[in-house]
Amino acid sequence: MKRLSGNEIRQLFLDYFKDHNHMVEPSAPLVPIDDDSLLWINSGVATLKKYFDGRVVPDNPRIVNAQKAIRTNDIENVGFTARHHTFFEMLGNFSIGDYFKEEAIIRAWEFLTDDEWIGFDKDRLYVTVHPEDMDAFNIWKNVIGLSEDRIIRIEGNFWDIGEGPCGPNSEIFYDRGETYDDFSPLEEMYPGGENERYLEIWNLVFSEFNHNKDGSYTPLPKQNIDTGMGLERITSVIQDAKTNFDTDLFTPIIKEIEKVSGKKYGVSDSEDTAFKVISDHIRTVAFAIADGALPSNEGRGYVLRRLIRRAVRFSKDLGISSAFMYELTEVVAEVMGDFYPNVKEKQDFIKDVIKGEEERFLATLDEGIKIYQDLRDKAKESQGVISGKDAFKLYDTYGFPFELTVEYAALDGLTVDESAFNEEMALQKERARQARKQGESMQVQSETFHSITSDSKFLGYDTTTAKAVLSHIVKDDHLIDVVDSGQVEVIFDQTPFYAESGGQIADTGTITSDTGQAEVNYVYKGPNGQNVHVVTIIEGVLTTGETYDLQVDKVKRRFVMKNHTATHLLHQALKDVIGAHANQAGSLVEAERLRFDFSHLESISADDLKTIENIVNEKIYESLDVVIDEIPISEAKEKGAMALFGEKYGDVVRVVDINGYSVELCGGIHVKNTDDIGVFKILSESGIGAGIRRIEAVTSKYAVEIFQTKEDDLKEIAKSIKTKEDQVVTKVNQLVADKKDLQKQLEELKHEIQQANLNDLSDATVDVNGVTVIRQQVEAENGKELREQMDLIKSQNQDAIIALGAITGDKVALVVTVPNALTAKVKAGDIMKGMANIAGGKGGGRPDMAQGGGTNPESITAALQFVEEYIKDYV
Repeated sequence: MKRLSGNEIRQLFLDYFKDHNHMVEPSAPLVPIDDDSLLWINSGVATLKKYFDGRVVPDNPRIVNAQKAIRTNDIENVGFTARHHTFFEMLGNFSIGDYFKEEAIIRAWEFLTDDEWIGFDKDRLYVTVHPEDMDAFNIWKNVIGLSEDRIIRIEGNFWDIGEGPCGPNSEIFYDRGETYDDFSPLEEMYPGGENERYLEIWNLVFSEFNHNKDGSYTPLPKQNIDTGMGLERITSVIQDAKTNFDTDLFTPIIKEIEKVSGKKYGVSDSEDTAFKVISDHIRTVAFAIADGALPSNEGRGYVLRRLIRRAVRFSKDLGISSAFMYELTEVVAEVMGDFYPNVKEKQDFIKDVIKGEEERFLATLDEGIKIYQDLRDKAKESQGVISGKDAFKLYDTYGFPFELTVEYAALDGLTVDESAFNEEMALQKERARQARKQGESMQVQSETFHSITSDSKFLGYDTTTAKAVLSHIVKDDHLIDVVDSGQVEVIFDQTPFYAESGGQIADTGTITSDTGQAEVNYVYKGPNGQNVHVVTIIEGVLTTGETYDLQVDKVKRRFVMKNHTATHLLHQALKDVIGAHANQAGSLVEAERLRFDFSHLESISADDLKTIENIVNEKIYESLDVVIDEIPISEAKEKGAMALFGEKYGDVVRVVDINGYSVELCGGIHVKNTDDIGVFKILSESGIGAGIRRIEAVTSKYAVEIFQTKEDDLKEIAKSIKTKEDQVVTKVNQLVADKKDLQKQLEELKHEIQQANLNDLSDATVDVNGVTVIRQQVEAENGKELREQMDLIKSQNQDAIIALGAITGDKVALVVTVPNALTAKVKAGDIMKGMANIAGGKGGGRPDMAQGGGTNPESITAALQFVEEYIKDYV
């Protein structure tokens, strides 16, 4: 089995099914689109129902995805168990009326057991099936070759999570070994039981029905396959992690929490629970906000608020007393960013939202806990029940989540009158609805911002400075007239600051007057079109009605403009080289770099990338004028202006025309002439989903820095291999060829030595009660080499019991085989247990073959001698 990171496992899964003609479906946003039956996307299949029920015919009936999902129905378990999460990833392959049970089972088995992919030991895998699903049973038995004792029938094997496709399912379990026996009750120690040894790693759902909104079931038009494998769980198995939280999907987050708290994970059970709760909840919150959800008092917004507050509550167990959770956003983005870049793209906004929510809750948490303690003492003196009215007051007045009251009560041996709480909640329903934030995308929209209708003119196309009157100050969702500290949101009657949109990042800069100064951190579009400036007060005060000097960071703006115009050139160059189908699917324009996503089915060759890069640079060297006009959309279409799919445009549009070479609709800011860009350099080209590719590039001084770095690297390489810079390629090719020759010679020599050592085993062969026994210490670097030598000896000694041992580093590797004719009397697994015990380890296996090992290399001789003594007693 390979040692893989969580990110590598995800990619390996997608690559495997791509190799088997599956279309990669990009992970959909967590907020469902056109599906009011779900609060969140809660499974890999949730976004594919349109295919399963026949409303949409997919381009390819074979689909694979890695889908982010949220489930919060058992949130109270998160942190107290090894594998409960609110946010997780499902790896799934799907067939829409194409293949059914047999290929689904074959594909899963091959991916899990083939050495080219995961490479699990087949003997560690078990499966479950529905008792009436004889088709699945026979495929596992007759096609895959599993013995009947490894196919368990379970009544509950019918997949149905509410509205959507459903049907019988078959689960695959991995045996993690006897090490995990102690963590579970003996009566549950079987595949499908509640235990830590036999872990379910894959669920194959054979969809035959649709669960309708009214609760009825109807046959699907076609039989479909819906599978799911939790990335967190399969990663824990492959990395042999005690819990999902001990995998590389969580450990970077936990290490960051350690820095903030000063506490260490793995020392205290109660503190470990806090680490788990926080690391789980920050992933959920960060991804949900990135996908457009915001904390509020209802629906999914309330889920986010509850998660943030629950994490803050548990942070008290780590001695954290101030807002901190927002700081973890960056490490979440780092861990997941290769596959899910949107958290990194929006991390500043995510941090602002989380920090504001944390600070509001912290202000009321301590007081809420004191009030809860009073209610607790009162309940203990009566019937042990906290009244629903008291619980509601704690929630409504002090922002103390009802679920926290329930959790605290459970820890104190109390209950809460939930029905009475719900009655109080119903009475307040209208108030809660009015208080709900009505926002989406990159801003916390509210009734406050909806009420601001005054104009704010954008001047940034022509200038980076302006004098402007401060018209509105918003702090904690309330309008105020004066502010002297902290972070606030402000609107001016006019502004040169660009609000993030169209892939171009927001301007930053300063706001100054004789009475105050503030730093502009971020700018976004308000619900009524004004540019909202997120600012931090540096000194003095800001006052509405006063005039201020607004200054955009000119240096940053200048490099952003270079990259934005270069993005337009890149877009057209892509069309020139790979075809007109290369349409923009997203972009990010920063000062330091640009990123461009486009539609294309396959990777771009190195030669084509070089051609694209050369075209862009040629257009830069030609010093093309960049002309920008606002014209009727009909006229823009006549000019052939490119528009983004899905974008809505008004009657008058802004057209960026680069001398007729590139003509696009764009609201961004650009250079006046292409020679202002300087130089363009592509850094990378990659795939990010089905039919979507991504190019990252740099311009101007950042491109020069790349060239300088590569030049320095070349000099260092030339120095290391003792050659001239212009001879590096030749010398490296020669070194690689020499290495291959040496490796081949080494392998041949090792094989000759092994063959010579194994040709004469007379000294290692004894007769025990008429049975030939061979026990020998051999040279092997790992278990694989040891098994290869066993195969060689066994091929020449079919009737012998054979035991081999090798010292691998500071450990012992052991393997034993027993002829089938003798397994009724002696079993390889029993022999191995004794050998491994002597070697200070564990082992086991089938009656005819077993493997094991230990930590005491000096005991290898005794372990091999044990075989002879054991056989004397049983043969």
